[in-house]
Amino acid sequence: MMKHELNSVDSIVAIGGGHGLGRVLSSLSFLGPKLTGIVTTTDNGGSTGRIRQDETTIAWGDLRNCLSQLAHRPAIGTMLFDHRFNGDNELNGHNLGNIILHALEQLCVRPLEAIKLIRTILKIETRVIPMSESPTHPSALNAQGETVFGEMNVDDMKEIPSQLTLAPNVAATCEALPAINKADIIIIAPGSFFTSVMPPLLIPSIANAIKDSSAKVILIDNLTSEPSCASSLTLDDKIEWINQSISTNRINKIIRNSDAVDIGELVSYFPLVSDHHLGLHHKEALAEAIATVVSQKA
Repeated sequence: MMKHELNSVDSIVAIGGGHGLGRVLSSLSFLGPKLTGIVTTTDNGGSTGRIRQDETTIAWGDLRNCLSQLAHRPAIGTMLFDHRFNGDNELNGHNLGNIILHALEQLCVRPLEAIKLIRTILKIETRVIPMSESPTHPSALNAQGETVFGEMNVDDMKEIPSQLTLAPNVAATCEALPAINKADIIIIAPGSFFTSVMPPLLIPSIANAIKDSSAKVILIDNLTSEPSCASSLTLDDKIEWINQSISTNRINKIIRNSDAVDIGELVSYFPLVSDHHLGLHHKEALAEAIATVVSQKA
C-alpha cells in the first residue's frame, strides 16, 4: 500500500508529545484536514518551563513544535515562529513561537483558537489540538512512595514509577473527543514514554474515547533508547502501561525499526531511520509503514 492510498481513510488522529508527534504529523501532512494531532501539554523545561514558572498556562512547547514541523518552508512566518533568542538578557533561550502563543492566550483567546490563528498564518491544514486547555503536570510515585512532580523530575527518576497521574486532574479539550470518536485510525506517536506518550492517556475522557472507538490503534515505537528510566521498559511493559490507562487492550498494530521489512501479526518492522539523524524517523518511510499496517487486517 503506497502512502497516498491513505487518502481513502476519512480521519486519522495521532496522539503524543512534540518531537515524536510532530514527526508523525509531518509524515502524514499530505492528508490535510483528514489528520488531527492531539498534543501533550505538560512540558516544564526550556523556554516553555520558564514561561510556566511565571504564568499559569499550559505548556506551549510541544504544540509549537508540531506546528513548526507542519509549516511550509521556507517562509518568513515559519522563520519568525521558529526563532530562538540569544544574547545576555532575559530573552536568551526563549522561542518566539512560544511567546506568541502565550500572548494570544493572555489576550483571552482560547488556546485552541490561538492555535487555529497560527495555523491560518502558517497555512497549515492539519488540525492541532491541545490535550487539555487547563495547566497540569505529570506526577509520579517512586519505589519509596514519594511523589515526584513535574516533567523534568519524572524524566530524571532512577527507577520506573509505581504510579503516574496528572496533577491536577484536567478535562480534555472538548474538540479532542469527537476527533477520536470519528477516527478510522488512532496513532500513538513515539516520544518520551512517561512524559510525552502517557499524559494524554491519563485524562479519563480521552482514555475512554480510545477504549470505545472502533478505530485501528497503531503504536509507533522509538528508534533509540530514551535518556530516562523508561529506557528499561520492554515493549510488553509499554503495552501494559497503555492498556492500564485505557482499561483494555486496544493496540492493534505496532511499528518498530529494523533494517529489513518484516510484517508480523502485531509487530511490524521497517527501515525507518532518517538519513540525517539516528533518532528521527524517515518521514517517507514512516508514512509508507503506516500505510502498510493500515492495509493489514486488525
